[in-house]
Amino acid sequence: MAAFYELRQYKIRPGKMEAWLKLMEGEIIPFQVAKGAVITASFRGETDESVYVWIRRFESEADRERIYKDIYESDFWKSKIAPQVGELIDRAAINVQRIVPTRMSAAQ
Repeated sequence: MAAFYELRQYKIRPGKMEAWLKLMEGEIIPFQVAKGAVITASFRGETDESVYVWIRRFESEADRERIYKDIYESDFWKSKIAPQVGELIDRAAINVQRIVPTRMSAAQ
């Protein structure tokens, strides 16, 4: 299987965008990158404070499985990150799409 991307869309709780960005950019992204994740993009809504989108790239399904295990099964994630996430985003509204670049995409 060729490389693919994971497009993750989150609904940020009212008034929590700045706290979310601080957590995401200060802890989550650096931690995930240290575990081998490739974060290709991070966006917030231009006018809608509830919109946050980020994209990760995986070389293969085996790569994704290894990275997920290293991140989400770690004590650091379970004890430090996970409790904060639920306070800042609506977990029920998370939308994750696996996407692949088209032939003309610069994201090959």
